[in-house]
Amino acid sequence: MGKVSYVYIMASRRYGTLYTGVTSDLIRRVWQHREGLVEGFTREYNVKQLVWFEQHADIYSAITREKQIKKWEREWKIRLIQKTNPLWRDLFSDICA
Repeated sequence: MGKVSYVYIMASRRYGTLYTGVTSDLIRRVWQHREGLVEGFTREYNVKQLVWFEQHADIYSAITREKQIKKWEREWKIRLIQKTNPLWRDLFSDICA
């Protein structure tokens, strides 16, 4: 069995710009996005709030799920977020607890 991995969605604000990613260290990766240490899309569009994540048993299943979600229409991603996080709370403090 591989290392636990995560698929996550970050947002600039409620209904704002969305970013979908994958990582094996969710706390570290979200912190990097929040601090602007990740060059590219999230820094350019100020995407800093963790609004959804999903745990996977290994990196391969996480990558497969990430690719699936990235192909989705925006409205589907919004529904996915709202199913577990209807207020679009930043979940970073929850994962750090």
